[in-house]
Amino acid sequence: MLTSLLRAFLRPYRRPITILVVLLVAQTVGNLYLPNLNADIINNGVITGKLHYILSTGLVMIAITVLVGICAVVAVYFASRIGMGAGADIREAVFTRVQSFSARDMNRFGTASLITRNTNDIQQIQLFLQMALTMMVIAPIMCVGGIILAIHEGAQLSTLLLVAVPVMAVFIGIVMVRVIPQFRSMQLKIDRINEVLREQITGVRVIRAFVRNDSEAQRFAVANEDLTNTALRVNRVFALMLPTMMMILNLSSVAVLWFGGRLVSEGSMPIGNLTAFLTYILQILLSVMMAVMVAILLPRAAASAERVQEVLLTVPVVSDPAQPVRPSLASGVVTFDGVSFEYPGSERPVVEELSFTFEPGQTSAIIGGTGSGKTTLLNLIPRFFDATRGYVLVNGVDVREQAQESLWASLGIVPQAAYLFSGTVASNLRFGRPEASDEELWRALEIAQAKDFVAAMPGALEAPIDQGGTNVSGGQRQRLSIARALVKQPSVYLFDDCFSALDAATDARLRAALKEGTRNAAVVIVAQRVSTIMQAERIIVLDDGRIVGLGTHQELVKSCAPYREIVVSQLGEGAAK
Repeated sequence: MLTSLLRAFLRPYRRPITILVVLLVAQTVGNLYLPNLNADIINNGVITGKLHYILSTGLVMIAITVLVGICAVVAVYFASRIGMGAGADIREAVFTRVQSFSARDMNRFGTASLITRNTNDIQQIQLFLQMALTMMVIAPIMCVGGIILAIHEGAQLSTLLLVAVPVMAVFIGIVMVRVIPQFRSMQLKIDRINEVLREQITGVRVIRAFVRNDSEAQRFAVANEDLTNTALRVNRVFALMLPTMMMILNLSSVAVLWFGGRLVSEGSMPIGNLTAFLTYILQILLSVMMAVMVAILLPRAAASAERVQEVLLTVPVVSDPAQPVRPSLASGVVTFDGVSFEYPGSERPVVEELSFTFEPGQTSAIIGGTGSGKTTLLNLIPRFFDATRGYVLVNGVDVREQAQESLWASLGIVPQAAYLFSGTVASNLRFGRPEASDEELWRALEIAQAKDFVAAMPGALEAPIDQGGTNVSGGQRQRLSIARALVKQPSVYLFDDCFSALDAATDARLRAALKEGTRNAAVVIVAQRVSTIMQAERIIVLDDGRIVGLGTHQELVKSCAPYREIVVSQLGEGAAK
């Protein structure tokens, strides 16, 4: 998974990667050549007393060292640029994919997990990539080159490599086998931490109201301790690995000096060659340790890549057709033709055999008991779900044949839970139509009965709005959400029980103003309160996913028993006469 992911996202960086490899090869060759020059200085300069040879060879070593340093600095720059760029590209790809997810896809992954995948998981891949781009080029060249040059300097001592390198390799393999499953587990536990923390931050008022602070703190502590224990198990393995690698390195150095010293004393090996051989041994083992540094990051990066690829390879349940059809006219007509919808694996449909039409210039209302399918019906229009059977047509074209953005452009949706974005009042109102003028914003606020409180806010249209609209009341959030839909000026308005936080007087004034402000569009209102929909030209009554009543308020009071029960329960027996 990691290889395929990096192959896909590193393709645009071929040229910088080529430059990086050239720089790293030059840097490594320079580092490998320096011990040989050092051996020449000792053998041909120091022992023979040739100062001129020492100076000339020393200047060559200084020049090579400077070039190696320049190559190293530029290589780090290119590695960082490639790593950061690829990480940004992966984040953008994950974000774009998630934006195309349907509600069912979102539920499959969960919000907390998607946040972790687009932050922590990609950070792990990015960190591995930066290390791998440098060390995984240097390490093999230095290891192979060091072995060749070490044999050239002292063939008698090269048998020590047959012991040190395999021991290191076996130890690294054991560590990787132990660590990879732990890293996979760690990412899942980070998901759990995010999930618990998100719930506690979002539901802090409920937690306090029910005095559940201690139990929620305990729930977080359990998730936190679980993650901590897993991280400690991984770190214990790595804590053992570094000193073990250093022990192998130091024992190898001692062995070289022990056996090499005897060869020097016997006169079968020049002392300069012994010095160079020792340096090459250190370079070989350091290159192995560099590979280990990358190997430390590899298991977690591999586990993270699997999770990121899972998102990128998910085909959204709801997607654009291969050849989308664009309606010739934004008429505002919405038609349901024998529509049923059921969740996968459910025993029965949520809504069943719905057939009706919403006309422009007409207010249609949907009412029914809790769980009767009102919101599901509304969500079928913008294609948040696809109908299991039947057809939903907007502007005369099946929604499944339209591009989603084209479909959404003709709809103004006010959801059940009003949500505002961090910014200003104006930036929220212009969310659907950035070019809207201030006059249009004030007009929408006036219809939504929000003009007075916005005018009283410091800055008026430029007054700050916190994330989620937490610095305004629930009723104010609903009215600003309604104003946002009005500014968009769509051909179809969908109001999903968005009048619930308004008092009766404000609700009445808003509905009266709304009638005038949306007279050329189709208006669909989902509501729980009868008073909100009494004046609608047509009311659809749902019960257990089926239409049990269709008509005006007066007609339904007389002909529809479920509707009459709702009216009596809310307004009393007198309103049902």
